[in-house]
Amino acid sequence: MDSIISTAVAELGQKEISGPDAHNQTIVNYAHESGFNWVNDDETPWCSIFVNWVAKKSNLKGTNKANARSWLLIGQNTDTNPEPGDVVIFWRESIHSWKGHVGFFFGYSKSGDRVYCLGGNQGNQVSISAYPTDTVLGFRRLQPSTIVSLPEPDLQKGDTGDQVKALQDALKMAGFNCGTSDGDFGNKTFSALKELQSASGFLKIDGVYGAKTKDYLFNILNE
Repeated sequence: MDSIISTAVAELGQKEISGPDAHNQTIVNYAHESGFNWVNDDETPWCSIFVNWVAKKSNLKGTNKANARSWLLIGQNTDTNPEPGDVVIFWRESIHSWKGHVGFFFGYSKSGDRVYCLGGNQGNQVSISAYPTDTVLGFRRLQPSTIVSLPEPDLQKGDTGDQVKALQDALKMAGFNCGTSDGDFGNKTFSALKELQSASGFLKIDGVYGAKTKDYLFNILNE
């Protein structure tokens, strides 16, 4: 998720140009570079366009659709454990309408009744804004658009570093909750790995990331 955050944060402050005859070319480029060639202005609703653009820049699957609610059908559901960088989808005007908003989850307010979201077309610009928690439709974690590469095997409880973080990201993409990807192979990563091994029906359930476990995880993510 680091790539999503760094890519999106770098765009903060990009703002629509007021008036029908002038347009921020950077915002127009978000559309063109993510496949929306029919958009040639900065006034067409562009929250989903921006998320598609960030996804493409991060080599992650997008929806290739301009409607916000299309993001409910892609990636992995993380409603119970969203992390910064996950996509968050809101309803707008009515939960039963087609209207919505989409951006990247940045956290909850201290009171828990607001969700901080980094997105496009928020106040006509790329910004971090707060939305009521009760307007959230869902959270999704995007998956790679190409074959997922995995860290080399032989990782176990107590290990730390980028290789562990890559393993944690892969486990969550496969649907096994290991908590935050912090690069610390602790109890949650140990338990998630054992769940993965148990699901295989043939792997040794020891919580150790070895060659056979790597192959099985690779097949799940790239089948």
